[in-house]
Amino acid sequence: MKKAVATGLVLTMVMGGASAAFAKGNDHDDRGKGNNSYTTSINNGKNNNGKISGNIQIRINFDDLKGAQWAMRYIASLASKQVFEGYEDGTFKPDKSVSRIEAITAAVRLMGLREQAESATEMATKLNFKDADKIPAWAVGYVAVALENDLFTESDDSVQPNKEADRLWATTLLVKALKLESEAKAKMNTQLTFKDAKQIPAGSVGYVAVAIEKGLVDGFEDNTFRPNQNVTRAQLAALLDRTGNQMPDDQNSTAGTVNAAVYNNVLPVTKAGVTTNYVLHPDAFILRNGVKVAASAIQVGDEVKVRSFNNQVVFVEVTKMADANQSFDVVGTLNSTTVDGQGKITSISITQTINGVSQTTVYNVAANVALTGNLGNFTPTHVVELKGQNQVVTTIDVK
Repeated sequence: MKKAVATGLVLTMVMGGASAAFAKGNDHDDRGKGNNSYTTSINNGKNNNGKISGNIQIRINFDDLKGAQWAMRYIASLASKQVFEGYEDGTFKPDKSVSRIEAITAAVRLMGLREQAESATEMATKLNFKDADKIPAWAVGYVAVALENDLFTESDDSVQPNKEADRLWATTLLVKALKLESEAKAKMNTQLTFKDAKQIPAGSVGYVAVAIEKGLVDGFEDNTFRPNQNVTRAQLAALLDRTGNQMPDDQNSTAGTVNAAVYNNVLPVTKAGVTTNYVLHPDAFILRNGVKVAASAIQVGDEVKVRSFNNQVVFVEVTKMADANQSFDVVGTLNSTTVDGQGKITSISITQTINGVSQTTVYNVAANVALTGNLGNFTPTHVVELKGQNQVVTTIDVK
């Protein structure tokens, strides 16, 4: 897997215990381990009927990611979609091998079928696999949904839930989750150029070819694919996130352009001429230029993708950065200003009418701002023109 550098906080949804990262509810509770000081409760759990109830926690900061900072970006992205989770003891265990049941569960969640998999109907399914008795109770619904969505082959007679997933098996699983099996079958005669291509079974060549073509997976620096190498949790996070980019965004995700600086933890994003003010979770993961940044680093003109949970944004990715020298010139009605201890203006709030909609925006003000015009009218409800660059107002002209 290619490594992308990222640092900072990581958000992940905690639904189960340390013995099973995907366990539902408290089936595998691990109370007493870890420290609740790094969790924030959000009231949006589900009961056995798939209805909203109880609490889900957002875990902030894993204790063991110092050696896997390259994976933080992927982990945060998946956590915001409630796909891949950490352990209750405050760890993510990035270097731990992933079991098949963990990978199957993640694939089903990535397909947007979590609620179905956790429904009473699916969880009560009587599975026909030889090792059905070895499948954890919390995972029965996931296996049932995976079977219904062709993630298994006709010849699979066992799940082998605790077997470690290797790169070839995981790649094949996720290509199927993307509903690309027909494309894979059409590429079975592709000549793969990896040094160890002969280790890839003929019936799997098409799946690897499609995965490479879609940018889901690549080889190692020595031009090997290593099909039989176990997949770690960090590697699976990267693979899952790349796969997720091939799927339609869910209703909790949107994209647009930032039109004002973040103020009071509010991020204004414009899409198709309509501006929406998004409230940022205090510990939201914000990725800009490949690294985790503070909300204040988001620039006006940045194109972003935001993902929300319980009406708060938990993940922001800047998909295209604004021009570093971008300037602005806006006119609106003055609402208020804030000043520092020396009486200097530090921010200014104005209201504009855009496409018939009233919109209030807050701008940061430069320490050497030029105040011009009819200064006697520099009071609320009067019109002002703001000019500046990089989100900072350098001139205030009172009309």
